[in-house]
Amino acid sequence: MVTLKQLAKELNVSISTVSKALNNSEEIGEETVRRVKELAELYNYTPNKVALSLKQNRTKTIGVIIPDILNHFLAKVLFGIEREATQRGYNIMTCISNESLEKEKKALEVLANGSVDGFILCVAEETQIKNEVNHFKKTMSQGLPIVMFDRVAHDVFCDKVIVDDFDATYSATKRLLSENRKKIAFFSSIDDLSVGKLREHGYKKAILEDANQDILLLKVKKEDDYQEKIEAFFKANKNIDGVLAADSASGIIAVNTALHLGLRVPEDISVIGFASQSVSQHSIPKLTTIRQHAKQIGASAADLLIKRLEKRHDEELEFKTTIVKTSLVNNQSTLNKII
Repeated sequence: MVTLKQLAKELNVSISTVSKALNNSEEIGEETVRRVKELAELYNYTPNKVALSLKQNRTKTIGVIIPDILNHFLAKVLFGIEREATQRGYNIMTCISNESLEKEKKALEVLANGSVDGFILCVAEETQIKNEVNHFKKTMSQGLPIVMFDRVAHDVFCDKVIVDDFDATYSATKRLLSENRKKIAFFSSIDDLSVGKLREHGYKKAILEDANQDILLLKVKKEDDYQEKIEAFFKANKNIDGVLAADSASGIIAVNTALHLGLRVPEDISVIGFASQSVSQHSIPKLTTIRQHAKQIGASAADLLIKRLEKRHDEELEFKTTIVKTSLVNNQSTLNKII
């Protein structure tokens, strides 16, 4: 592959002149620019991006680490990150941690070796369970900023993008109470995650504010049969007339299981779950959802990181936490009229 040095030698000009001409510098005359570009095109010259990034100390590439590519919410966040990054002149390089602490550490280590300028990531489940954060701090100490989204490490001082998990479940539970529901249960398969804990706290706060309500919790593990667990819970608590699900799977299964047991939805029982509009269609009637605006989360995370990467050397930016407000989308699994 031809180099700048070879182009300069053939044209009998300096390497600096060739570089400036290829970048349309006003310091170089039009005739010289034309000659340089014609020769570069003749030899199919392309800049050595690795060398250029080393010289500029920038790659214009963002490392993205997500726990699960098959998760619909995370896939939409990734879409938002990629779209915003592209519009701002950046590429992304994506790694999947598969909820593993070791894979998350390895991804940071590999990409931090000159491949990216900074990271956007959602913390792996094992990382949150073990409360391990040193690998994040080590990466940031190397001068590589991190933006966390959704699941975040509260002990790490960095930019973050979260949703109002506590307020969302508090408001959704109040919505079920406004339907005069007497026994409202909380279903969750994400109990070990920070977002799952916040959602449970929001539910509990709303329930404890009503003297006539009792806390009813069903926590499902990954290895459990969700449908079997939920059906057994319904049978053991026959008077349940409301369900708030911390995740999309539990919400969909709750609706379908209630119907299987002969309950009418939403006449006998109302169900609300965290899910996107497309996922909500997997039940009939359609699940009423708490929408998290995943693409907006991704765009906000990319914006925070790029602003930090492009700040002036003399500029100090305080770490920022952006809260993306959720929306309650009323579908057919809750009553249209509030009692």
